[in-house]
Amino acid sequence: MQLKGAGNMEEYRELAAAIPPFVRYVLTTLEAAGFEAYCVGGCVRDLLLRRTPGDWDMTTSARPEQTMALFGNCALPTGLKHGTVTVCSGMNRVETTTFRTDGAYADHRHPEQVTFTDSLQEDLSRRDFTVNAMAMELAGRLHDPFHGREDLKNGVLRCVGEPEKRFSEDALRILRAIRFSAQLDFEIEKETFEAISVIAPNLAKVSKERIQMELTKLLCSEHPEKIREVYETGISTYVSPAFAALDWQNARVSAALPKEKYVRWAAFLRCGNSPENAVRVLRDLKLDNETVSRVKTLVTWADVTPAADEAEVRRMMSRMEPEVWDSLMELNGYGTEIRALVALIRGRGDCLSLKELAVKGQDLIAAGVKPGKEMGSMLHELLEHVL
Repeated sequence: MQLKGAGNMEEYRELAAAIPPFVRYVLTTLEAAGFEAYCVGGCVRDLLLRRTPGDWDMTTSARPEQTMALFGNCALPTGLKHGTVTVCSGMNRVETTTFRTDGAYADHRHPEQVTFTDSLQEDLSRRDFTVNAMAMELAGRLHDPFHGREDLKNGVLRCVGEPEKRFSEDALRILRAIRFSAQLDFEIEKETFEAISVIAPNLAKVSKERIQMELTKLLCSEHPEKIREVYETGISTYVSPAFAALDWQNARVSAALPKEKYVRWAAFLRCGNSPENAVRVLRDLKLDNETVSRVKTLVTWADVTPAADEAEVRRMMSRMEPEVWDSLMELNGYGTEIRALVALIRGRGDCLSLKELAVKGQDLIAAGVKPGKEMGSMLHELLEHVL
């Protein structure tokens, strides 16, 4: 079947020139062996948006064992059951997957079985969204049977085929839809948006870790405010009870904030009205301990502005790591007066923590203080005097 292309020769040459050498090597090797091979999915979408792809995925007519044989020690069998081989060299990695069709999705996440095919059209038809269902040849020619290029131009996110069917296959796609709309600043097409609410209950079958990853990417995007759609579509009920109970309409998370995940989560979780609620949400979503600790600190001190006084600023700075303090200044929007005091304090090298205190535990022991709670209390009291 002839696939619909898009673009012109000048654009094809421009796209082809953007393919990195190692990706070009993988494509060339597969084609030289008589197989079809295409860049596919997000990397093609990003190239068309004039963005630098973070990952390079490839689809090919070669069966997994043929790809393994072609690339030898450079090939890793990362997903042979689903036709995936990762070709590596140093820091370069290209995930290559055989053209395939998917069987039933009994767990609403993964196909029970896949069938390899010789048809690029069939392979593209199983993908989630039209903007991710484009393939590109080594020479830059595009294959776009579902008009993903047009949706890119119009800023629309649309499922390939019937939205409810696509979302029923993999429930995580409902969160991916909102995450992509935030990252790309696209509107979700009406039928696709309506299907999200219908399929939302299936999200209960998805691991909290995967849900957290999508929410984190959403919050760290250029449009974190689109997290409201997680609530408007009813998805939040199936994230966790603590997450669903948040006062999300009063959330204040902005793209102007640093993109570190702990900062964006803290900005959003201020709407939980307490550090304990923030921690409960993050624990439900299996966030790592460092992120949980930093978010708790930021939420604790959110909306607290110290007096423009050196001692007051030093005390507040001492309650957290330096990078967390810097994030708090952004989160709370501290002005020039406080920032000038911070620069002065840091420039002088003022003591802000026990480890920077000139008096150590051994000094107190030498002065006759016994190790234990008394010593700890004394060191903290000394630090307060210094601050």
